[in-house]
Amino acid sequence: MSPINLKSPITVAHGDGIGPEIMAASLRVLEAAGAQLEIETVEIGEAVYLQGHSSGITAETWDSLRRTRVFYKAPISTPQGGGFKSLNVTVRKTLGLYANVRPCVAYAPFVETRHPKMDLVIIRENEEDLYAGIEHRQTDEVFQCLKLVSRPGCERIVRYAFEYARANGRRKVTCLTKDNIMKLTDGLFHKVFDEIGQDYPELEKHHAIIDIGAARLADTPEDFDVIVTLNLYGDILSDIAAQVAGSVGLAGSANIGDQVSMFEAIHGSAPDLAGQDKANPSGVLLAGVMMLNHLGQSPVAERIHNAWLATLEDGIHTADVYKAGRSKALVGTKAFAEAVIARLGQEPKTLPVVRYGANAPMAIAAPPRRPPARKETIGVDLFVQWRGGPQDLAQQLQAIAGGPLELKMITNRGVKVWPGGMPETFCTDHWRCRFMNGGGPVALSEIVALSHRAAEAGVDFIKTEHLCTFDGEPGFSLGQGQ
Repeated sequence: MSPINLKSPITVAHGDGIGPEIMAASLRVLEAAGAQLEIETVEIGEAVYLQGHSSGITAETWDSLRRTRVFYKAPISTPQGGGFKSLNVTVRKTLGLYANVRPCVAYAPFVETRHPKMDLVIIRENEEDLYAGIEHRQTDEVFQCLKLVSRPGCERIVRYAFEYARANGRRKVTCLTKDNIMKLTDGLFHKVFDEIGQDYPELEKHHAIIDIGAARLADTPEDFDVIVTLNLYGDILSDIAAQVAGSVGLAGSANIGDQVSMFEAIHGSAPDLAGQDKANPSGVLLAGVMMLNHLGQSPVAERIHNAWLATLEDGIHTADVYKAGRSKALVGTKAFAEAVIARLGQEPKTLPVVRYGANAPMAIAAPPRRPPARKETIGVDLFVQWRGGPQDLAQQLQAIAGGPLELKMITNRGVKVWPGGMPETFCTDHWRCRFMNGGGPVALSEIVALSHRAAEAGVDFIKTEHLCTFDGEPGFSLGQGQ
């Protein structure tokens, strides 16, 4: 009978820049602490990009990730210039890593910070929003990036945030959006937050607009506990919070999906520091702690985390957090890892001792799909490239109107310029031209016919967007000035 293998399989990528150094140091600590890991090493990043793989990852690495289901990744470099996709975004979206979990903790007085009581977690939606990466150049002057937000995506990440708060003994969940402007996309996120929050009566719930929320995060981060937000906002807030806490070099993150999870530092590859034994391995190391907890090796995770805290308390610091008079020793990457190893079994005396139990990152089942709404098409937005003014454009478009569709409005960059526009409004060559049937239904054949007439008349239209209602509610925004 063959022996039972108790080791957890993981895929490890050593990355670019400082990546190989900090990953080697972190793996050394994990091994010394007794982590039971069966490692498959893969190559990703710059070298793979330059081999002709635009996403920076090979088929063999995809096979490894699907086999081990755990990715422990050092930072990578993306080559300069166009044609190269973000590896992080590719992995997150391809493998369904919908939740990004980033703890941001202050370690005062051992790491300098203006906010010694800071202890929060940012939970960021990881697959949607502007990070869908769907962009177009539509005219000479205007470029477009589509912001995609789905109800299932909102429901899953919001549910994850509340479950995380409950499992980790947190008291409050704060939702940050910009739904005073983006009333449909960010408005949906806020609406789902309010709906799901009713299932967690023991937790405080709060919503804030992202701009004031970010300002408060930078000023009084101790007011926050768990933050849940959309993809772009979460990316920006995470780095702000990590820097406010003391250093982006101290922060690790988890990317959680149903089948696969990825663990990494939040910082980049810092190629200017590569090969100098100066980089702080803490971000990758704490990501490794999150990984061990995720794998059910919580005692080892606890042992490493507490030894790391004891190392900070003893003033053994890398250059990014070193300060004369407070720190006791300035050390490099390898020496810092050895200092953590020397303290395995110790616990911090001033900083809170870490205790892991039910704290492992969780996976939330995909929410059930709702029955489709009653959808009715009532008009169309025809987007046009045009160098003249709105009055001349309106005259040309009125000439192609026909059937039930009449020209109701023209906007430029979202501001209504016809009818009744203001001469002070600056206009580009990109126009949204709204045709409607007075609110009544419109057959798709009428929209096709309108497009055909536009083409025959030489109207340089870029695309069409159907205007629909869903259970009687408009599924489109109005123009500013309406």
